[in-house]
Amino acid sequence: MTNQTIYALSTAYGKSGVAVVRVSGPHALQAVAALTDMDVHRIKPRYAYFAALHQIDKRPLDKGLVLYFKAPQSFTGEDIVEFQIHGSKAVIAVLLENLGSLPDFRLAEAGEFSKRAFYNQKMDLTEAEGLADLIEAETEVQHQTALRQMEGNLKNLYENWRRELLSLLAILEAYVDFPDEELPSSQEEKIKNTVFKLLVEIKEHLADSQCGERLRDGFRVVIAGPANAGKSSLLNTVAGREAVIVSSVAGTTRDAVDINLDLGGWPVVLTDTAGLRQSAGQIEQQGIRIAETKINQADLIIYLFDAYKDSVQQFDNITKKYSDKCLLVANKKDLIGSERRRELEQKGCLVISARDKADVNNLLRLVESRLKSRFSGLSGQPVTRRRYREALQKAADCLSGFSLNKEIELAVEDIRLTAREIGKITGSIEVEEILDKIFSSFCIGK
Repeated sequence: MTNQTIYALSTAYGKSGVAVVRVSGPHALQAVAALTDMDVHRIKPRYAYFAALHQIDKRPLDKGLVLYFKAPQSFTGEDIVEFQIHGSKAVIAVLLENLGSLPDFRLAEAGEFSKRAFYNQKMDLTEAEGLADLIEAETEVQHQTALRQMEGNLKNLYENWRRELLSLLAILEAYVDFPDEELPSSQEEKIKNTVFKLLVEIKEHLADSQCGERLRDGFRVVIAGPANAGKSSLLNTVAGREAVIVSSVAGTTRDAVDINLDLGGWPVVLTDTAGLRQSAGQIEQQGIRIAETKINQADLIIYLFDAYKDSVQQFDNITKKYSDKCLLVANKKDLIGSERRRELEQKGCLVISARDKADVNNLLRLVESRLKSRFSGLSGQPVTRRRYREALQKAADCLSGFSLNKEIELAVEDIRLTAREIGKITGSIEVEEILDKIFSSFCIGK
């Protein structure tokens, strides 16, 4: 942290009705004094003032709103000024240029406003990352999950665990200082029960099928199946455009092709893969290996086959191996009769035409239902970042090794290391090595 005042465009750059330029730091009000005729000593915090803005040399700049947020009651915990101006590229450029010419003013780095908010204890790291996820959210489920994290759901959970661990630490360290004293049996039982409870809660929190990370990145749904089953046609119908080349020649699709979907608020990455078959050229074989990797990584598999040519029984090995995440879908229903269709449906297949929008919508509703049934029943706030998961796993490992049968110093160290790992998540301990990485992913102006 420095005494420099930072500034940045907080809205998207480009032509717009309104643009917001944010200034934060000890000299924020100097920007108002330099760029308007307002008396900065009479400005009320949290009031919007309509003012004529001019350049430092008094040339006209624009007309807009000026708002002042006084420290510490602001986003960063510092004095903040916001200029709400017209979203003209020229106006934005001139305003930023004038701010940059003021003493001790500089352009903010990526995420620096949020970083200052963290240093000034306006938010912890989980809330900051929840804010980043909220900005990036594209679906309703992503939006609600990020909002809950930004409001402190994860912070409260982790900090409660850490407080309980620190209480245990205080008790145990007292006996390190007085080695001749023995733990009373009631105290010993309390410690054991607390450790057991915390370990169960941490493990249950981790057992979320990595739902949180999937919510951020998108659930992986893979279209797989034999060559010429219509996988690329299905992807094109879903996309509403020619996203993939369609041909009657087997092996046309050589690589995995992704499109992003919003299914009832659930973010989905739908992947078309190469057709699975035995005899194939070298390049096609590479595509098949990629397809097999995608299938293994998938949260749900749409296994598409030709309703006219293929037998359901030939896919028994697939349905057995991926029974919990495989949808058998028979394509080309226009080539079969009603009797064959009933036979396929009785065997648990969804029968469609990949070129029929209504059929494809029915399939997407089924995909949405399967994702909801698998993931929406998870209670509480999911683990949304890999770094949280790694720290929690280390915490669980440390806590699993705790025992009062050990030397008291070793038992204390187990509790201390557990508390430290959880503290890394929220930023309650020194985590300088990860701060730059976290906040560099934010946009300029946030």
